[in-house]
Amino acid sequence: MGMTNSKKSYIALILGAVLIAFSPVLIKMAGAPGTITVFYRLLFGALTLVVPFTFSRWKAEHKIPLKGIGLASIAGLFLAIDMALWATGIMASNAAMPTLVGNLAPLWVGIGSYFVFKERQSLNFWLGLFLALAGVSFLILHDFYVPAGIFKGLILGLFAGIFYAGFMMATQSGRKLLDTISFLFISTIATTFFLGVFALLQGLPFTGYANNTWILFIVMGIFIQAGAWFLINFAQGYLPASLVSPTLLAQPVLAGVIAYFLLDEILGFWHVVGGVIVVSGIYMVHFSKKKRKA
Repeated sequence: MGMTNSKKSYIALILGAVLIAFSPVLIKMAGAPGTITVFYRLLFGALTLVVPFTFSRWKAEHKIPLKGIGLASIAGLFLAIDMALWATGIMASNAAMPTLVGNLAPLWVGIGSYFVFKERQSLNFWLGLFLALAGVSFLILHDFYVPAGIFKGLILGLFAGIFYAGFMMATQSGRKLLDTISFLFISTIATTFFLGVFALLQGLPFTGYANNTWILFIVMGIFIQAGAWFLINFAQGYLPASLVSPTLLAQPVLAGVIAYFLLDEILGFWHVVGGVIVVSGIYMVHFSKKKRKA
């Protein structure tokens, strides 16, 4: 007997979550400026998506609406800012810390949805928000006195999460007008373009990197940007968001474990405590939404 779509979705979700957890570690291993690394990750990811996007448009009966293209482009801009800040934070500190605070994005989405989409939030949401921010404050106060780049990485990751929330909100509106592959491809093209502009403004070189670095660029583009997110999008078609989102929050935990083995990065006791507080707050937010929808 073959596997059901539900079982396939669980496997796809787990594989996708594991693959994206390698992203911050591979960015650190590439050794190139953060903005350049994510630029090539998006570029090779976009090239990988050309064939499925072209095939989907060949079968489509309707043209892509201009408003949908606009929203996908705005989403791409937000994602470009998010990725540039996040990747720069990783290169300035370590793989785990910017990834941890960058995952605060669901909290910023909840606040933005409250004001923009008029979505009411439960008491547990606000309690989770308070708990997560308390954890971040704990990390900031501790790392403020640590001259090792951790504080800079934490702050960059924090702002990255805010722009990632903007990306998710733009995606929420854009996906009402575009199918998954069209929105993913157009937003990826836009993100690549804006990251290229940011790299030019920073005066970063696009060439001259070692062969191993180019291999990592290609690996990230194919297996993470295109592969991992295809697996996650597949899972989203069959599994509830209340299950998918908390599962993806394992990324900073997995990234920390992977960085420990591949990069010899070790987080201190207070980083672990603060991280547990942050993740606990984010989980409370997600479970509050699950109960509200039940």
